Amino acid sequence: MSHPIVVFDLDGTLVDTAPDLLESLNHSLLAGGAALTDTRGFHQFVGHGGRVMIERAYAAQKRMLEPAEHDRLFNLFLDHYGQNIPGNSQPYPGVPAALTRLAAAGYLLAVCTNKTEGFSKRLLEGLGLAGRFAAICGSDSFAFRKPDPRHLTETIALAGGNAGRAVMVGDSQTDIDTAKAAGIPVVAVDFGYTDRHVREFGPSRIISHFDELTVELCGNLVEAAQA
Repeated sequence: MSHPIVVFDLDGTLVDTAPDLLESLNHSLLAGGAALTDTRGFHQFVGHGGRVMIERAYAAQKRMLEPAEHDRLFNLFLDHYGQNIPGNSQPYPGVPAALTRLAAAGYLLAVCTNKTEGFSKRLLEGLGLAGRFAAICGSDSFAFRKPDPRHLTETIALAGGNAGRAVMVGDSQTDIDTAKAAGIPVVAVDFGYTDRHVREFGPSRIISHFDELTVELCGNLVEAAQA
């Protein structure tokens, strides 16, 4: 029988990347002559990558953003972010212990994120976590990305897992919708990057700390999905 697998989103789930994303966003906004944002304002912009963050920031300021300028600012965002990985980003409390606990129980581990694969691997390598995962798949790993369920199922396949014995862990509606479309139970963390509480999106379970991501919880979700 194949190993069970837990697949994690990255930003806002495994790793708090907000300090570095905010710094890169403000680097781009400054270059465009727009007002900078702070930690509170940042959360309404994050969740769908740098391009959308810039777009949302401009919309909040009621500023026009021409396509060519949008491209320029997005490239500045990527350059700035890429030059500073891992920066001040840190795993959320309890992440290393949870990964160790699940691996010891025979679970494969993988990452499925809409951050690019290169940035994702560099971030996890910089934090000493990359070796924990059988697969790290980003927005450019396949010809599709979340919320397309194939992003998740192909990540599982690449890791050597079985979608019928899988659990997804994420922080956003995108993660939850992806898992539901794939027929996979999903645990939502309630401390990530969303401006609405994750309960509104109907995850299988909600946790507030990685200490709650137990082998028993994952096992129960897998068993319930197979029933």
